[in-house]
Amino acid sequence: MSDEMLKSILGDLDGSSADIEASAVISTDGLTIASQLSSTMDEDRVGAMSAAMLSLGDRTAVELARGDLEQVMIKGDNGYVLLIHAGPDAVLTVIAHKAAKLGPVFLDASRAAAGIAEQL
Repeated sequence: MSDEMLKSILGDLDGSSADIEASAVISTDGLTIASQLSSTMDEDRVGAMSAAMLSLGDRTAVELARGDLEQVMIKGDNGYVLLIHAGPDAVLTVIAHKAAKLGPVFLDASRAAAGIAEQL
């Protein structure tokens, strides 16, 4: 696993759309593997919250017979948080503006998650 390659993928993702504010690769344990977060975002908090939401999403998908979890999306007053599996042991977290065009964000995030999975 190349930390520089993961940061490059995140940099490309963040640069692909003005709608994306930040992104990070988080282990399923909640540890940040690589990130492109603003200085106002706490890396540890983002990691812990991402792991918790991923775990809850996984369990919900299983309990409600929805199959394997693909993504979790959270919409708040100030924007979106998108979580996508990036291989079996990691998740890509993407933070987007409230006026984001979600189609391109989902597409770019899915491509980035696939690239991250190949690196891990």
